[in-house]
Amino acid sequence: MKWKLEKLSVESKPIKSFRDLIVYQKSYDAMIKVADEILGCLPEKEKFDLKDQLSRSTKSIPRLIAEGYAKRHQKLGFKKYLDDAMAECNETIVGIEQARDLYFRQRANKIASCDHLVKEYDVIGRQLYRLAEKWTNFH
Repeated sequence: MKWKLEKLSVESKPIKSFRDLIVYQKSYDAMIKVADEILGCLPEKEKFDLKDQLSRSTKSIPRLIAEGYAKRHQKLGFKKYLDDAMAECNETIVGIEQARDLYFRQRANKIASCDHLVKEYDVIGRQLYRLAEKWTNFH
């Protein structure tokens, strides 16, 4: 799913759904990229370890944002879900780096893809942190 990503100020467009959160959109798109570019290239022996864990951590980030948004009226409730999403984001970064360093050392295109995804998840993690800090100011 492709999202129209724009730089929005809070005043220019009200947030009516978790889908309006750019961090949700970015985490969803990054999840698709990991599935397309990394998971299918991991060896069968990683089916129940790295592949499974990376799949679960990437999928959980947008899910946690959506679930937390339902509790947005509870400052600490939403923050807990965003904190959990940040933890999954960090876990995803480690999983991507492990895939890169264990299985893609001789494949320059895969190394570049992994490095790009690590940067994307780093940005997502920082956006989650800022959202958790600033949520009480949003209307």
